[in-house]
Amino acid sequence: MVLHLLATKGTNMRLLLINPNTSAATTTMMCAIIRPLLPAEITLQSIQASIGAAMILDAAGLAVAASEVLRIGRNAEVDAIIVAAFGDPGVADLRAACAIPVIGIGEAAIRATAGRRFGIATTTPGLVAVVTAAVQRHGFGPQFSGLRVPPGDPIALAADPQAQDAALAQAIAACISDDGADAVIIGGGPLGASAQRLQARYGTALIAPLPAAVASLRGVLG
Repeated sequence: MVLHLLATKGTNMRLLLINPNTSAATTTMMCAIIRPLLPAEITLQSIQASIGAAMILDAAGLAVAASEVLRIGRNAEVDAIIVAAFGDPGVADLRAACAIPVIGIGEAAIRATAGRRFGIATTTPGLVAVVTAAVQRHGFGPQFSGLRVPPGDPIALAADPQAQDAALAQAIAACISDDGADAVIIGGGPLGASAQRLQARYGTALIAPLPAAVASLRGVLG
């Protein structure tokens, strides 16, 4: 989905993707997913955290990431920001600190469920409580069917794309067949490539957070 409405805001619009973890490879992957969704006139910039974890696994990692997001975002000379971690670290504080649109991929994906009963499939058990709380905070608790985490170490899965895809497919299937979900969110920015590959299998039943964030940005800018 090309965001024609973004182009109407000016040909020099600058969009910053903040990767709240320290992995440059993850930043590159996420930009490769977002770039084709934008008109050529939009400049996509990116940066990752300079301290913290290469993959955010728990609430402590999110806390470090939040401070990095705020530091980076407050000093950025851009027109809009996407914070590309599913726990949306630092998003609320950054919105309060600056006058430009700030989109968290977690919130964007949850809102993209658009009234459907939905589940979340992710690989990080240490973030289950945080993500579940976010669903409730955004007012989507009544339509939430639950969160599924397949077995396996999330870092090991991230290093093996085929295994990660298979693990997430297992979690998606459980969300749909066992929990009664009509849609399933892939819960993680670093899971973006897996979400892209799995989209062909599940179609509109699968919600990928990075494209959801771009669509959300279009809605904010009008």
